[in-house]
Amino acid sequence: MAKIRILIADDHAILRAGLRALINAQPDMEVVSEAANGREAVGKAHDMKPDVVLMDITMPGSNGIHAVKQVLQVCPHTRVLVLTMHDDPAYVRSALAAGGAGYVVKSAADSELLFGIRSVYRGHTFVDPSVAGSLVQGLLGRKTVQDLGATFAPRNLLSPREEEVLLLVAQGYTNPQVAKRICVGVKTVETYRSRIAEKLELRSRAELTRYALESGLLTPDRCTSKAHHFALK
Repeated sequence: MAKIRILIADDHAILRAGLRALINAQPDMEVVSEAANGREAVGKAHDMKPDVVLMDITMPGSNGIHAVKQVLQVCPHTRVLVLTMHDDPAYVRSALAAGGAGYVVKSAADSELLFGIRSVYRGHTFVDPSVAGSLVQGLLGRKTVQDLGATFAPRNLLSPREEEVLLLVAQGYTNPQVAKRICVGVKTVETYRSRIAEKLELRSRAELTRYALESGLLTPDRCTSKAHHFALK
């Protein structure tokens, strides 16, 4: 089985060493390169084409958020997981807006970081549960749905079953998991998702999650459940 190839970008050598030891001890991961600043991270990413970049966003002499964008420019298929000491939701929003696939605070448990790496590698968006609650509260506090970057259709467009599927998708469940929970086939779930996307004119899981939040279907307690880890995509 191919391993998840990871680049670590952090200005603290001791932290990089600890992360390298943790990651290389996993049977499905390996550290292929390291960088001490954003510019070096971009160059190493260009050369190594890692699957995942662990990126600190407050390294000396570089703007980590800008580095996230640059890494994605040179390696569009690489997933960037921000690893930082900042637990301010504003940093989370900035990191995700820049194209980051996830956000983990350095105080998180090793298991959370490893879960986050595997999650973003598989195409999901991962937000550390310790900051997910504040992030959701911030989204719910916006005055209008336009502040979320999209115009949403009213909930009454959806049938009760479609609302149920939307809620499960927004909580991070995969199509097979949704099918199991509502006792239908995977193809049926795919049909529901297609109808939901057509009615709401929303395609990505992130857009559907924002809609679920703004419409009141999804509440902070459901979003921050440790079982779902706020998987948005």
